[in-house]
Amino acid sequence: MKLSARSRRILELTLPALTVVAFVAGWEAFVDLRGIAPIYLPAPSAIVEYLLRMIADGSMGFNLGVTLLRIFAGFAVAAVAGVLVGVVMGMSRIAARVADPWIAALYPLPKISLIPLLIIWLGTGETYKIVISAVSAFFPIVISAYSGIRQADQGLIKAAKDLGANRRQVQMKVVIPAAIPSIFAGLHLGMGVTIILVVAAEMIGGSGESGMGYLLIHAGQVMETEKVFASLVVLAVMGALVIKAQQWIDRRVAPWTALHDGH
Repeated sequence: MKLSARSRRILELTLPALTVVAFVAGWEAFVDLRGIAPIYLPAPSAIVEYLLRMIADGSMGFNLGVTLLRIFAGFAVAAVAGVLVGVVMGMSRIAARVADPWIAALYPLPKISLIPLLIIWLGTGETYKIVISAVSAFFPIVISAYSGIRQADQGLIKAAKDLGANRRQVQMKVVIPAAIPSIFAGLHLGMGVTIILVVAAEMIGGSGESGMGYLLIHAGQVMETEKVFASLVVLAVMGALVIKAQQWIDRRVAPWTALHDGH
């Protein structure tokens, strides 16, 4: 039996929530039936209980706020610098030749391997965490911006020139707008790796005693598995909300990018 368009739409909206509910219910039943100790795998109800406690005492809100501040501070630096460098590389063959070997060498380098060096140079304070945030996001943004500029439609560029546009007008009115979807894709990638690296930096250099990474490592050290899961749930929700916010901004700033996303 074929579903109507309205029924299909309702199913699409409700199915993700239903799968989550089914998974959580199955998890709860599995823990109860098997009698698994909370130190190994707490039940979802216990995780929610601990999460509510952490919200009530302010520890979750404070540490989440600190982590978000570090993420956005580093990401803002990387976004400005990365887009600028990528655009310059895309428009200048000399700049591309100069920057290419540096990017080729440094981009594949696991950024987490820089943490010990940054701790030696900068200590474990805020500067270290913001720098690792910026460095981790910078390279995906540069490469995406550069690719977007280089892949601009040559037919559109030729048409603009035929209509009398000068080089600057072609770059500003044709090339850069055409590169926007690629630039936004790089910003999404950059945000993803920034979240990962900031939390890792907080876990490794946790002397500041703040942030979600510190919360995770501290709860693990004292065997509070419920707190570990609660922190992971908050991180997952935070990441999803940040990505959805980016997608919303993308559509508001450049509606034509929705065509590239299939929306």
